[in-house]
Amino acid sequence: MAEAEEQETGSLEESTDESEEEESEEEPKLKYERLSNGVTEILQKDAASCMTVHDKFLALGTHYGKVYLLDVQGNITQKFDISPVKINQISLDESGEHMGVCSEDGKVQVFGLYSGEEFHETFDCPIKIIAVHPHFVRSSCKQFVTGGKKLLLFERSWMSRWKSSVLHEGEGNIRSVKWRGHLIAWANNMGVKIFDIASKQRITNVPRDDISLRPDMYPCSLCWQDNVTLIIGWGTSVKICSVKERHASEMRDLPSRYVEIVSQFETEFYISGLAPLCDQLVVLSYVKEVSEKTEREYCARPRLDIIQPLSETCEEISSDALTVRGFQENECRDYHLEYSEGESLFYIVSPRDVVVAKERDQDDHIDWLLEKKKYEEALMAAEISQKNIKRHKILDIGLAYINHLVEKGEYDIAARKCQKILGKNAALWEYEVYKFKEIGQLKAISPYLPRGDPVLKPLIYEMILHEFLESDYEGFATLIREWPGDLYNNSVIVQAVRDHLKKDSQNRTLLKTLAELYTYDKNYGNALEIYLTLRHKDVFQLIHKHNLFSSIKDKIVLLMDFDSEKAVDMLLDNEDKISITKVVEELEDRPELQHVYLHKLFKRDHHKGQRYHEKQISLYAEFDRPNLLPFLRDSIHCPLEKALEICQQRNFVEETVYLLSRMGNSRSALKMIMEELHDVDKAIEFAKEQDDGELWEDLILYSIDKPPFITGLLNNIGTHVDPILLIHRIKEGMEIPNLRDSLVKILQDYNLQILLREGCKKILVADSLSLLKKMHRTQMKGILVDEENICESCLSPILPSDTAKPFSAVVFHCRHMFHKECLPMTSMEWKPKSWSGK
Repeated sequence: MAEAEEQETGSLEESTDESEEEESEEEPKLKYERLSNGVTEILQKDAASCMTVHDKFLALGTHYGKVYLLDVQGNITQKFDISPVKINQISLDESGEHMGVCSEDGKVQVFGLYSGEEFHETFDCPIKIIAVHPHFVRSSCKQFVTGGKKLLLFERSWMSRWKSSVLHEGEGNIRSVKWRGHLIAWANNMGVKIFDIASKQRITNVPRDDISLRPDMYPCSLCWQDNVTLIIGWGTSVKICSVKERHASEMRDLPSRYVEIVSQFETEFYISGLAPLCDQLVVLSYVKEVSEKTEREYCARPRLDIIQPLSETCEEISSDALTVRGFQENECRDYHLEYSEGESLFYIVSPRDVVVAKERDQDDHIDWLLEKKKYEEALMAAEISQKNIKRHKILDIGLAYINHLVEKGEYDIAARKCQKILGKNAALWEYEVYKFKEIGQLKAISPYLPRGDPVLKPLIYEMILHEFLESDYEGFATLIREWPGDLYNNSVIVQAVRDHLKKDSQNRTLLKTLAELYTYDKNYGNALEIYLTLRHKDVFQLIHKHNLFSSIKDKIVLLMDFDSEKAVDMLLDNEDKISITKVVEELEDRPELQHVYLHKLFKRDHHKGQRYHEKQISLYAEFDRPNLLPFLRDSIHCPLEKALEICQQRNFVEETVYLLSRMGNSRSALKMIMEELHDVDKAIEFAKEQDDGELWEDLILYSIDKPPFITGLLNNIGTHVDPILLIHRIKEGMEIPNLRDSLVKILQDYNLQILLREGCKKILVADSLSLLKKMHRTQMKGILVDEENICESCLSPILPSDTAKPFSAVVFHCRHMFHKECLPMTSMEWKPKSWSGK
């Protein structure tokens, strides 16, 4: 609930019901302030009876017959003594240059505020209403209406005389009138009528609903929403009427216009005034309540409601109870609601008070959010509307938000918001850091401190690092990793860490952090020593980044023990800084590491470490036999005799077979395969590789008394050795596994060979014939001979200067040309192209 602000007493907080304030968290739609200055002075001695509003000024009528012109602040700009009794109504035209006034003693005055134009008339009955033509300033619109017991229309004739005509009478006093365009709406005791001044026709009669209410105590409220929409409020009933054009076919004797009620609904309280607000309505209500103690009815504070009209009901948007002066003594007729269309200002007029209601702007919205401690929403609203807000600053709202979060104990959120709110203001950052220090929450703000733009004083960062060092080693290490080393005095922090290491010398977190600090300080030697002691993965990065190879020549074993893969890659990538010889010497007492290094060296380049190939034979045999045979095959520098000796000592059959075959002793190698490995397939494969007839003979002789070997030979030698040689040597009666299948395979292989030979022969014949035809076509082609060609023997042009004489030339397919007489012999084995011409 909103309330009107009283400048003399500070505010109108009492204007909102306490119960409603407690129950509702909905933001009010309007804000209120009491019209003061000259108005306060007037209402101390007099009472307001009516008021009308223009965009430029206000006109206030009093019970003592005075009319005051006021500015929008309530200051008196002009005063008119109209009558000794109550002013009933004031009317202004749209230009604000002419004013009409009527009073309880029957006086009517219409005059120009800035001209001498004036009309005076005194009637024998009280005149309750007056309305001047909206365009009274025009000479063609010099019209106004007055109402007492009848409604009179006054018009100025061509002789500048005023003539009057009765528009309506006989239904009691006219108590309300509103003029818009060509339409005049008025209310009497029976209902509401609308008159079309252009057609001089009354177009409707809207009867009042509750005839039990005294029309003088509960007067009708009228307002035009636009040129054709009239809103009627009477008692608790609201009707919205639309003036429409009647179709020509329906005219007959009816007016050209008619009225349709588009919405009708009841309200909770008695209506004292109406005003449009876009598609909504502002309703001033007179409220009576019953006391719970005495059960007697009393006048409560009037309410200003914003409602959304529907066809048969309405929806309440907001409702505000207003504490106006003397509300306990006021009646429904004592309240009036006037409004300024241009600025959406609403004036609540009562005998002792004038309160101005206006739509809340973005500053008011932010005020309400701050009052409700909705700082996040207030900050967002300020950022969105920063061009429109006048009384608030985004920074001030943000600082208030941070303080609020700190008071609630939400330190992490408060610290996080500092990034957005404080931005690049270093002074504010430092101020907030000290605030967090006072409440013991430096850790909360540490992740959000600026690290580049802006940069705070080194003392700020050191203060936070000391806080972590005292209570959280891991957090301290994290900050050292994340913060650039130039934010703080590195030597101060190094000394602090060393002091703590005196108490806990083996703390890995502190040692690692100290190494990082040494690195920032370019003290790489100390940093490397700590990393190696800790066996930390960053040791290789440190060596590479700062080129510390000269410092690790005596630490190669330590590096290999820590991570042999990374160490070897680093050493091989930097052979120019640490030579292969130096690495091998350092690893002499650690042959397993020496092998890892030399093996990777060999994989990179088969020739670089050739001086160590003999040594590698023993290393492979000892630590990595699976890679021994590939090494022997790929190396051309290892001594074969030495390798054979080692392999025979260790009974490495496959390696020995390979070495024997490489040294030319294929028969011994084959024998070893047969006797040691007993692998006929491997023996056959070996014989195929060597492609030596004697080896096949040895293989057959060895296999002749071994049926499984015979089966293997029968299945595999068909394409290399005539199978008949093997079959003839098989002893009669020997049982050979799968003999039939082997013989079938031999026949199939033989048949396949025959087919392949025939196919190859056909292809060969076809290719030969194709090439022969191509050669024939080529040789049959002509060859161009012109004056640029010369005889290869005499070097003179091949064509004679006189082509009329007969001549002969010989042209070879290689494009060499000769005069026939220049050839050394006429009888040639080849057949060049001969050409004669005349």
